[in-house]
Amino acid sequence: MLVFDMKEYSKIPEAGMASARAEADAIVLSALERSGVENLGTLDRSVTERVGGAVMDRGDGAVLVLPARHTARLVDPLLSYLEEALRKRERSRQARTPDIRLRVGIHVGPLEPPYHDGDAVNYACRFVDSDATRGALTAATDHGLMLAAAVSATAFDRSVRAGRTSALEPHHFLSATALVRNKPGFQEFCWLHVPGLVPSVIARYMMTDEGTVPVGGSDLAVRLEPSRSQDSPEMASVHQEGRASGGAHLTQVGRDYIAGPKPE
Repeated sequence: MLVFDMKEYSKIPEAGMASARAEADAIVLSALERSGVENLGTLDRSVTERVGGAVMDRGDGAVLVLPARHTARLVDPLLSYLEEALRKRERSRQARTPDIRLRVGIHVGPLEPPYHDGDAVNYACRFVDSDATRGALTAATDHGLMLAAAVSATAFDRSVRAGRTSALEPHHFLSATALVRNKPGFQEFCWLHVPGLVPSVIARYMMTDEGTVPVGGSDLAVRLEPSRSQDSPEMASVHQEGRASGGAHLTQVGRDYIAGPKPE
């Protein structure tokens, strides 16, 4: 399953919603075809049977149900192709045209025919709606990027960890726990990826109520200590530090990130 959702779609003026969504659909469809996922037709906003799959509309995005053989392609090269297409559009769009930034979720699981019912679809949607993925997209936005993705543990194991992705390896991802504020029973492990950002930068945007976030590809838990809020509520401060057992240390000064032992 591939789920995509447009950031702040509801803030687009009503007259521009349909065209913005059509552009997002076209970008996703083109990137899928470029990645080797073919014969999808068009995204027509309904539960429509495709060649080996289906499309379910979410208003500001869609759920694409595809054969499991495409799992690795949905991670690599699809994510880089999506980022490339979104940035190309951003460079050429007119000022009055809304930008398009996407949250993406990738998951694998059984579904019941003929309407593709099952928890797997619900989980895929919740990965997209999770605070972790929203934080990753804020990181992307702050650094001029257009896309953030959450890959479920199952999809990650069957693609990246299995060596089926040529450009992406485990160290390109940040391990995180996906939580959805209005779904208290949902808590699932996932891997976050923002094409163009290293995991240590994404980690800066993963502040939880407890103040902890897992370091990507590691079992260490880092506690972030904001000094004072400045530019945005998501970016806690101009100077922040993270501590972890074993001497690992991250320091942010402005938007520069320094990893290594803590200075004496």
